Amino acid sequence: MMHQRNLRRLSMSGALVCVPACWFAFRRLQLRWGATPEEAGAHLPGDDLVTDAGLQATRSVTINAPAERVWPWLVQMGQRRGGLYSFDFLENLAGLDIHSADRIHPEWQDIKVGDPVHLAPTVTADLEVGLLEPERALVLRVPPNSPPGPFDFTWSFVLQPKPNNTTRLVVRERYAYRQWWAQILVEAVEVASFVMSLRMLHGIKRRAEEQI
Repeated sequence: MMHQRNLRRLSMSGALVCVPACWFAFRRLQLRWGATPEEAGAHLPGDDLVTDAGLQATRSVTINAPAERVWPWLVQMGQRRGGLYSFDFLENLAGLDIHSADRIHPEWQDIKVGDPVHLAPTVTADLEVGLLEPERALVLRVPPNSPPGPFDFTWSFVLQPKPNNTTRLVVRERYAYRQWWAQILVEAVEVASFVMSLRMLHGIKRRAEEQI
Protein backbone atom coordinates (compact mmCIF):
# COMPACT_ATOMS: atom_id res chain seq x y z
CA MET A 1 0.00 0.00 0.00
CA MET A 2 2.78 2.41 0.91
CA HIS A 3 4.50 1.60 -2.39
CA GLN A 4 1.31 2.32 -4.35
CA ARG A 5 0.76 5.64 -2.55
CA ASN A 6 4.31 6.68 -3.35
CA LEU A 7 3.81 5.81 -7.00
CA ARG A 8 0.62 7.88 -7.13
CA ARG A 9 2.41 10.83 -5.53
CA LEU A 10 5.25 10.56 -8.00
CA SER A 11 2.79 10.39 -10.90
CA MET A 12 0.92 13.48 -9.69
CA SER A 13 4.18 15.35 -9.15
CA GLY A 14 5.31 14.43 -12.65
CA ALA A 15 2.04 15.62 -14.14
CA LEU A 16 2.27 18.92 -12.28
CA VAL A 17 5.72 19.47 -13.78
CA CYS A 18 4.93 18.15 -17.27
CA VAL A 19 1.72 20.10 -17.97
CA PRO A 20 3.21 23.61 -17.69
CA ALA A 21 6.44 22.49 -19.37
CA CYS A 22 4.50 21.00 -22.30
CA TRP A 23 2.35 24.13 -22.53
CA PHE A 24 5.35 26.46 -22.72
CA ALA A 25 7.00 24.21 -25.32
CA PHE A 26 3.83 24.22 -27.43
CA ARG A 27 3.46 27.98 -27.00
CA ARG A 28 6.99 28.61 -28.25
CA LEU A 29 6.47 26.24 -31.18
CA GLN A 30 3.16 27.71 -32.33
CA LEU A 31 4.37 31.31 -32.03
CA ARG A 32 7.23 30.54 -34.45
CA TRP A 33 5.68 27.84 -36.62
CA GLY A 34 7.61 27.45 -39.89
CA ALA A 35 9.82 30.46 -39.19
CA THR A 36 13.61 30.28 -39.12
CA PRO A 37 15.39 31.81 -36.11
CA GLU A 38 16.46 34.67 -38.37
CA GLU A 39 12.85 35.34 -39.46
CA ALA A 40 11.52 35.13 -35.92
CA GLY A 41 14.13 37.58 -34.65
CA ALA A 42 14.16 39.95 -37.61
CA HIS A 43 12.76 43.48 -37.61
CA LEU A 44 9.96 43.39 -40.19
CA PRO A 45 7.94 46.13 -41.91
CA GLY A 46 5.15 47.20 -39.59
CA ASP A 47 6.97 46.46 -36.33
CA ASP A 48 7.31 50.18 -35.68
CA LEU A 49 3.52 50.60 -35.66
CA VAL A 50 3.33 48.61 -32.40
CA THR A 51 6.58 49.30 -30.59
CA ASP A 52 5.85 47.76 -27.17
CA ALA A 53 4.51 44.33 -28.08
CA GLY A 54 3.50 42.04 -25.23
CA LEU A 55 3.17 39.13 -27.65
CA GLN A 56 4.59 38.50 -31.09
CA ALA A 57 3.90 35.56 -33.39
CA THR A 58 5.92 34.94 -36.56
CA ARG A 59 4.92 32.15 -38.92
CA SER A 60 6.27 31.37 -42.37
CA VAL A 61 5.92 29.17 -45.43
CA THR A 62 7.87 28.70 -48.67
CA ILE A 63 5.83 29.28 -51.82
CA ASN A 64 7.02 27.87 -55.13
CA ALA A 65 6.12 31.03 -57.02
CA PRO A 66 7.66 34.50 -57.38
CA ALA A 67 6.50 37.36 -55.16
CA GLU A 68 4.53 39.01 -57.96
CA ARG A 69 2.26 35.95 -58.13
CA VAL A 70 1.72 35.88 -54.37
CA TRP A 71 1.04 39.58 -53.90
CA PRO A 72 -2.41 39.77 -55.61
CA TRP A 73 -3.77 37.16 -53.20
CA LEU A 74 -2.66 39.25 -50.23
CA VAL A 75 -4.08 42.60 -51.30
CA GLN A 76 -7.57 41.23 -51.92
CA MET A 77 -7.95 39.71 -48.44
CA GLY A 78 -10.83 40.67 -46.19
CA GLN A 79 -14.52 40.11 -45.58
CA ARG A 80 -16.62 41.28 -48.56
CA ARG A 81 -13.45 40.70 -50.62
CA GLY A 82 -11.23 37.66 -51.16
CA GLY A 83 -11.66 36.22 -47.68
CA LEU A 84 -8.81 34.92 -45.54
CA TYR A 85 -8.01 31.59 -47.26
CA SER A 86 -8.53 29.70 -44.01
CA PHE A 87 -11.36 27.56 -42.61
CA ASP A 88 -14.34 29.46 -43.99
CA PHE A 89 -16.84 27.15 -42.32
CA LEU A 90 -15.39 27.86 -38.87
CA GLU A 91 -15.37 31.61 -39.49
CA ASN A 92 -18.94 31.46 -40.72
CA LEU A 93 -20.06 29.55 -37.63
CA ALA A 94 -19.06 32.73 -35.81
CA GLY A 95 -21.18 34.79 -38.22
CA LEU A 96 -18.26 36.38 -40.10
CA ASP A 97 -19.67 35.64 -43.59
CA ILE A 98 -16.23 34.87 -45.08
CA HIS A 99 -15.91 33.39 -48.57
CA SER A 100 -12.33 32.80 -49.72
CA ALA A 101 -11.70 33.47 -53.40
CA ASP A 102 -10.05 30.94 -55.70
CA ARG A 103 -9.14 33.51 -58.32
CA ILE A 104 -7.63 36.97 -58.44
CA HIS A 105 -10.24 39.74 -58.66
CA PRO A 106 -8.97 42.84 -60.51
CA GLU A 107 -11.54 45.03 -58.73
CA TRP A 108 -9.89 44.29 -55.35
CA GLN A 109 -6.29 44.94 -56.35
CA ASP A 110 -6.14 48.72 -55.97
CA ILE A 111 -5.55 49.41 -52.27
CA LYS A 112 -3.73 52.17 -50.41
CA VAL A 113 -2.66 53.11 -46.91
CA GLY A 114 -5.71 53.96 -44.78
CA ASP A 115 -8.13 51.72 -46.68
CA PRO A 116 -10.46 49.71 -44.41
CA VAL A 117 -10.20 45.94 -44.11
CA HIS A 118 -13.19 44.10 -42.65
CA LEU A 119 -12.93 40.79 -40.84
CA ALA A 120 -16.64 40.66 -40.02
CA PRO A 121 -19.87 42.17 -41.44
CA THR A 122 -19.53 45.38 -39.41
CA VAL A 123 -20.12 48.98 -40.45
CA THR A 124 -16.77 50.21 -39.18
CA ALA A 125 -13.53 48.56 -40.28
CA ASP A 126 -11.86 46.05 -37.98
CA LEU A 127 -8.46 46.90 -39.47
CA GLU A 128 -6.95 49.28 -41.97
CA VAL A 129 -3.93 49.23 -44.26
CA GLY A 130 -1.12 50.67 -42.15
CA LEU A 131 1.79 50.12 -44.55
CA LEU A 132 1.99 49.09 -48.17
CA GLU A 133 5.10 48.20 -50.18
CA PRO A 134 3.94 46.54 -53.42
CA GLU A 135 5.11 42.94 -53.84
CA ARG A 136 7.01 43.20 -50.55
CA ALA A 137 4.89 44.08 -47.51
CA LEU A 138 1.26 44.55 -46.52
CA VAL A 139 0.63 45.57 -42.90
CA LEU A 140 -2.84 45.75 -41.38
CA ARG A 141 -3.46 47.52 -38.10
CA VAL A 142 -6.19 48.61 -35.72
CA PRO A 143 -7.33 52.03 -37.01
CA PRO A 144 -5.69 54.73 -34.83
CA ASN A 145 -8.97 56.68 -34.63
CA SER A 146 -11.04 53.68 -33.47
CA PRO A 147 -12.28 53.49 -29.85
CA PRO A 148 -9.46 52.14 -27.65
CA GLY A 149 -9.69 48.40 -27.15
CA PRO A 150 -7.85 46.16 -24.68
CA PHE A 151 -4.87 45.87 -27.04
CA ASP A 152 -3.28 47.40 -30.12
CA PHE A 153 -2.55 45.05 -33.00
CA THR A 154 -0.69 44.75 -36.30
CA TRP A 155 -0.80 41.94 -38.83
CA SER A 156 2.10 41.93 -41.29
CA PHE A 157 2.48 39.95 -44.51
CA VAL A 158 6.04 40.11 -45.83
CA LEU A 159 7.30 38.57 -49.07
CA GLN A 160 10.98 37.64 -49.30
CA PRO A 161 12.17 36.50 -52.75
CA LYS A 162 14.38 33.40 -52.70
CA PRO A 163 16.34 31.48 -55.37
CA ASN A 164 14.61 29.43 -58.07
CA ASN A 165 11.57 31.73 -58.24
CA THR A 166 10.43 30.84 -54.73
CA THR A 167 9.18 33.20 -52.03
CA ARG A 168 9.10 33.13 -48.27
CA LEU A 169 5.80 34.44 -46.91
CA VAL A 170 6.39 35.67 -43.36
CA VAL A 171 3.29 36.58 -41.37
CA ARG A 172 3.64 38.39 -38.06
CA GLU A 173 1.09 39.36 -35.41
CA ARG A 174 2.02 41.90 -32.72
CA TYR A 175 -0.12 42.74 -29.69
CA ALA A 176 0.44 45.64 -27.28
CA TYR A 177 -1.66 45.33 -24.12
CA ARG A 178 -3.68 48.31 -22.92
CA GLN A 179 -5.40 46.55 -20.02
CA TRP A 180 -3.89 44.21 -17.44
CA TRP A 181 -6.29 41.43 -18.43
CA ALA A 182 -5.61 41.75 -22.17
CA GLN A 183 -2.78 39.23 -21.97
CA ILE A 184 -5.16 36.51 -20.78
CA LEU A 185 -7.51 37.23 -23.67
CA VAL A 186 -4.76 37.31 -26.28
CA GLU A 187 -3.10 34.11 -25.07
CA ALA A 188 -6.44 32.29 -25.36
CA VAL A 189 -7.21 33.75 -28.80
CA GLU A 190 -3.71 33.00 -30.07
CA VAL A 191 -4.29 29.23 -29.95
CA ALA A 192 -7.21 29.59 -32.38
CA SER A 193 -5.21 32.10 -34.41
CA PHE A 194 -2.43 29.51 -34.78
CA VAL A 195 -4.81 26.95 -36.29
CA MET A 196 -6.41 29.48 -38.64
CA SER A 197 -3.04 30.98 -39.62
CA LEU A 198 -1.61 27.63 -40.68
CA ARG A 199 -4.61 27.07 -42.92
CA MET A 200 -4.26 30.60 -44.32
CA LEU A 201 -0.53 30.20 -45.06
CA HIS A 202 -1.14 27.00 -46.97
CA GLY A 203 -4.26 28.43 -48.60
CA ILE A 204 -2.20 31.29 -50.04
CA LYS A 205 0.59 28.89 -51.00
CA ARG A 206 -1.78 26.58 -52.87
CA ARG A 207 -3.47 29.40 -54.75
CA ALA A 208 -0.24 31.09 -55.82
CA GLU A 209 1.34 27.83 -56.93
CA GLU A 210 -1.72 26.73 -58.92
CA GLN A 211 -2.17 30.11 -60.60
CA ILE A 212 -1.68 29.94 -64.34
